[in-house]
Amino acid sequence: MADPVKIVKAEIRELDARGNETGKRVAVQFNPDTMKLSFANQVAPPPGGGGGGSAQAPRKAQDQRGSATLQFVGKGTTKLTLQLYFDITAAVPPGKENVADVRDLTKEITYFITTRQDGSQPPPGVRFLWGSFKFDGILESMDESLEFFSNDGKPLRASVNLGMIQQGIEFVPPQAQGGNTAAASGPGAPVSTPGIKPLAQASSGASLQGLTAGANLGAGVSWQDIASANDIENPRLLAPGQLIDLKPSISFKASFGS
Repeated sequence: MADPVKIVKAEIRELDARGNETGKRVAVQFNPDTMKLSFANQVAPPPGGGGGGSAQAPRKAQDQRGSATLQFVGKGTTKLTLQLYFDITAAVPPGKENVADVRDLTKEITYFITTRQDGSQPPPGVRFLWGSFKFDGILESMDESLEFFSNDGKPLRASVNLGMIQQGIEFVPPQAQGGNTAAASGPGAPVSTPGIKPLAQASSGASLQGLTAGANLGAGVSWQDIASANDIENPRLLAPGQLIDLKPSISFKASFGS
């Protein structure tokens, strides 16, 4: 009988000004049901044009000229929105067993939107990691709803809506993910897009050793490395249909190494 598949928890990690992880990380209590990515460009009418025209000119003609002369004026943005749930009546993170107020859990998320010291420093950069999905940016918005209370008025459950934003639009189609990764690592190479990395699927009765036997893992990579990166506790018997990343990057390994 196959071992139960271990649920990998999403994490929120702090980044410094250079985009490096600082060591501050928070594992979510419940993984989000859905996540939404929104892409937007900055456009505006050119100075002195587009929105002008004489007062006698027909309104429809002015509107048409304005829409036709919109110009790209800045970098685009990508925004991630998701909802997290916290409940101290359910299984809580290690070290939080005696928590009596759910806000003791949600304050770990509030940390990432709070300015530092006297307010002179902005909130830190944030990395959201879940399996092969990675999103770097800043926490733009946070809405917390307290939803269930104890008899003495302490909140026990909460939902938190998060909005993260990053400068630039990064989207690489799935077909661009394959090929020789060494040849595509130079300047100008496409960046892996969160959430669309191809994964191998285990068949019934498959082992990790058998699954990696015919795979081109790359120099210095063993099936033990694959097991560690994918958080596989029993490599001799995989769950049917289990998805496995056979070419994890260093950053991907870090999300499962602790």
